[in-house]
Amino acid sequence: MEQMEMEPKAQRQYEQPGLEYKMDPQPIYIRDNYQGSDKLNDKIAVITGGDSGIGRAVAIHFAREGADLAILYHPREDEDALKTKSLVEAEGRRCLLIAGDLKEVDFIEKAAEKIIATYERVNILVNNAANHVEQKEFGGISDQQMRETFELNILAMFRLTKRLLPHMNANDCIINTTSVVSYRGSKALIDYASTKGAVTAFTRSLSQNLVERNIRVNAVAPGPIWTPLIVATKTLEEVGKFGTETPMERPGQPAELAPAYVFLASDDASYFTGQVIHVNGGELINS
Repeated sequence: MEQMEMEPKAQRQYEQPGLEYKMDPQPIYIRDNYQGSDKLNDKIAVITGGDSGIGRAVAIHFAREGADLAILYHPREDEDALKTKSLVEAEGRRCLLIAGDLKEVDFIEKAAEKIIATYERVNILVNNAANHVEQKEFGGISDQQMRETFELNILAMFRLTKRLLPHMNANDCIINTTSVVSYRGSKALIDYASTKGAVTAFTRSLSQNLVERNIRVNAVAPGPIWTPLIVATKTLEEVGKFGTETPMERPGQPAELAPAYVFLASDDASYFTGQVIHVNGGELINS
């Protein structure tokens, strides 16, 4: 099996969102030996935050399984997005890039219009985009930070899902990215953990709402994964130790997470809805 045990080097990016092309070592987005088997042949998949990190890995895995992609991402991440597009196209699939701010309702509306104008349908929606800002003291969470965290991490998820649902049919699916902190909390990420708790509840509730339409709704809860979000939000010391608190004593790679999304998007998960898959290096969670 391809070696995944890379030690993160202490590094810091001082603007958000973080940029994958500046990371050292580079995240592993797909294993060299990953074999696609047409699990998603000719499906149309929409991924928010699909330019880098977890979203990039999911996009490339989906493409290798036969899906065409639409990727929503922040304009600062153009270079990462263009690389993801080239990687998807190297798999012989289409990739529509849409840059903008998911906190803006107008952008969500225009992005949805562009997706439908291009592909006419959506079979898989991956609500993945999120951000966090660490605050050691609860009082340090400003009202602006709180609003922005909720706008991106959960309200954008509601809005985009509402806009695309009319273009989804039976046997289509929605996959949301929640987090291990939804279950165990985080003393320095109180607003972020709260939004991820909302994502988990959103997943379970929407699954019940859509079950009669035979649209499945599930989630993946990552633990510490080596992505641009980490180097853009943690201190040098924290980055150097990132992931060592897990039973596996290392961070995960996006390539180790993406197959969970492939499973949930495919017919293999036809009896899964309202569920959360935990990919966290061995931390035991009461789900």
